[in-house]
Amino acid sequence: MLTVVKVGGGLAREAGEDALRALCRAIGEAGRRHRLVVVPGGGSFADAVRECDRRYGLSDVVAHRMAILAMEQFAWLLSELIPGAVRSASLEGAGPVSVWLPASARVDEQLPASWEVTSDSIAAWVAREAGAGRLVLVKPVDGLYGEWPQVGAPLARIGVDELSGLGGVDAHLARVLSVETWVVNGRDPSRLLELLEHGRTRGTVILGGGAGAAPPPS
Repeated sequence: MLTVVKVGGGLAREAGEDALRALCRAIGEAGRRHRLVVVPGGGSFADAVRECDRRYGLSDVVAHRMAILAMEQFAWLLSELIPGAVRSASLEGAGPVSVWLPASARVDEQLPASWEVTSDSIAAWVAREAGAGRLVLVKPVDGLYGEWPQVGAPLARIGVDELSGLGGVDAHLARVLSVETWVVNGRDPSRLLELLEHGRTRGTVILGGGAGAAPPPS
């Protein structure tokens, strides 16, 4: 089964470079047993685009295209950090672990040009187009929460129709999800490995949009 793993740029920003390196090593290890396509977040590269937009008032189309190029830069970084990874513009991947290069895919022509469409929705689009069986959104938090910023324990599961207005994912995600989707904490790479091996882990599973049933998280 093909799994799409979106590595959020916030992991390095909020948890530090050691956390990102550890996660990338775990992805490389998992790639020996599972087919993975890694979708990059934007990280500090996208932050620079947001600052540019704030200062100069960019059009939606230009800002969105610049954000895609920010993802492309993060993709090159990830491909350096993930052992055995290959860079690929193909949605199907080109190896056990493929780091997707979004700039040539013209994904900005497939999704609305808006800051409401982040790498979360783009990863969901990749999962749908590639026929993946699972999407994993790796973030520096334990899952999705009923209140944001995080209050209490993360939600164990949520329906895609309940995502509206929920913090932690972008506003467009519910419209494009088509597979079982998990939100897991990249600070603990063992959670991603557990999910890939056993189909469950600590985190939030998003059901609906074609996802079907899933076992409760441990």
